[in-house]
Amino acid sequence: MTRRQVRVVGAMLENEQGRYLITQRPPTASLPLLWEFPGGRVEEGESDPEALVREIQEEMGVAVEVLDQAMHTRHEYPTYDIDFRVFRCRLAEAEGNIRHLRVHDHRWVTLEEMSGYRFPDADAKTLAKLLDLDS
Repeated sequence: MTRRQVRVVGAMLENEQGRYLITQRPPTASLPLLWEFPGGRVEEGESDPEALVREIQEEMGVAVEVLDQAMHTRHEYPTYDIDFRVFRCRLAEAEGNIRHLRVHDHRWVTLEEMSGYRFPDADAKTLAKLLDLDS
């Protein structure tokens, strides 16, 4: 039996203070209440940037501009594989416009502060790469 492959995109949104946006998964979602980079699944026929723009609009009601790809990683969960690509992005509107439409909460944190939040395994691998990049 072929393992299910899931392509996922995430946004590395940095504000003027050098803090990054992370969001908390809803209590009813898979991997409930874990923190992650905002984003989601790429749907059939979508490019990675199109998926990221759509997901962030659906989750938080804000528009983003997708810049360049920051990193790519793969992660094997017990029943499926994640192909995870993270893109540098910029908010097209003020930070105060963020709403919790499909996220439980959000925070602006430094890379160092991220270690105090619990992330899904695929995001944790990305975070480890980020911390190595900045050391």
